[in-house]
Amino acid sequence: MGLEKLKGLKGHRITVERSDRHVRVVHGGQVLAESDEALVLRETGLPERYYLPPRDVRLDLLTPSDTRTHCPFKGDASYWSVPGSADFVWAYPDPKPEVAEIRDHLCFYEVEVS
Repeated sequence: MGLEKLKGLKGHRITVERSDRHVRVVHGGQVLAESDEALVLRETGLPERYYLPPRDVRLDLLTPSDTRTHCPFKGDASYWSVPGSADFVWAYPDPKPEVAEIRDHLCFYEVEVS
């Protein structure tokens, strides 16, 4: 997997690689996203997260949020809400170089993978 990246800091590791799985996001009975081109990010102590390209996401269903967070390993995240779930989606518009592949890809708290 050519996109694999490793970052180690006091035992903390992050890998980013293309997923070979189909990823689908359904919320409130509505499909928000579906992709065969997701990236999977694995980070020490956290669950796997799938980052989807914006072309595979129903952006018209997302409402920008004022929430911003900072991760010392990935950078600054921006958030979007969906009806009934605040800050359900996030992205790193300018991630750290070690995880540059996730730039502008969107991540969801709940996904189905197959």
